[in-house]
Amino acid sequence: MTVSALIIGCSGQELTPQEIEFLHEYDPWGLILFQRNCQNPEQVRALVSSFRDIAGRCDAPVLIDQEGGRVQRMGPPHWRKYPAARVFGDLYKNNRDNARQATYLITRLLAEDLQTLGINVDCLPVVDVPHRDADNIIGDRAYSNEPEIVAELAHLAATALLDGGVLPVIKHIPGHGRATVDSHIELPRVKTDAAKLCEVDFASFVQLSKLPLAMTAHVVYEAFDDKNPATLSPTVIEDVIRGQIGFGGLIMSDDLSMKALSGPLEHLTRSAVTAGCDVVLHCNGDIAEMRSIAANVPRLAGNSLARAKAALKCLNYPQDYDRDHALFLHSRSIQNSL
Repeated sequence: MTVSALIIGCSGQELTPQEIEFLHEYDPWGLILFQRNCQNPEQVRALVSSFRDIAGRCDAPVLIDQEGGRVQRMGPPHWRKYPAARVFGDLYKNNRDNARQATYLITRLLAEDLQTLGINVDCLPVVDVPHRDADNIIGDRAYSNEPEIVAELAHLAATALLDGGVLPVIKHIPGHGRATVDSHIELPRVKTDAAKLCEVDFASFVQLSKLPLAMTAHVVYEAFDDKNPATLSPTVIEDVIRGQIGFGGLIMSDDLSMKALSGPLEHLTRSAVTAGCDVVLHCNGDIAEMRSIAANVPRLAGNSLARAKAALKCLNYPQDYDRDHALFLHSRSIQNSL
């Protein structure tokens, strides 16, 4: 594998000649899809296939943010609508067994939707623990405000994805739950002391530290690094994510085009890699920006290459499950009657 340490987006429902040229030149590790790229199942399969044909890798990662609730890149009429994670967390407070079953089976159904399209990575589960004073950018995307519940349900969701032939991505490591601003718009700064962060915010990620993929948070944790967000901080990635949390899988940056990050993309790219991101993510499909980033990322090699290979080895052939009961639970969840 001599691919670039890069995941990119594309601009539309099929690859443009400029994007095809870019893929041949830089061979990014993966492709991420958004609503603009998804019109109907036949079109999505064709787009995924064209990317893999150019890459020459049948397991080349194709990612999507298909959480349910507010963050669902594919929806009706061609795909199912899914509930927000908080629906499962609310159920957990009343009936733990039902919540566990619903989390697994409904997420397993979601995995089936993706796997039949050739999408093999879902940026789910959200493992953040929202704080009451935080911006709503996380909100009901999180399973609960209690780290123990988040960890348990997120682990079930990740297991369901893996059983469905889809790799999960835990996010936003080491925790986005205290951010008082939306990192898509500006840079959050968290002043909470290290002990409290370890006790609450990082705790849920510890329980999922053996999973293969994680996405960083564009958040400054002043207790560890008062200058750089986690994505660009060697201290946070090495001491917190690799150290305290014990995450050993592949770390991808959150989208480098988000407004939380400032400065030239070339500098941001080099900083993310130097900080310890194995792969950088760029989502908006702007070909000029993609070229600026691609010219500044290394080829996947060393530990990063080993982590990438290990992640892809976790791809399973879909396992049997009670699909009829999953459909029943899904219909109840959409009717808010779980």
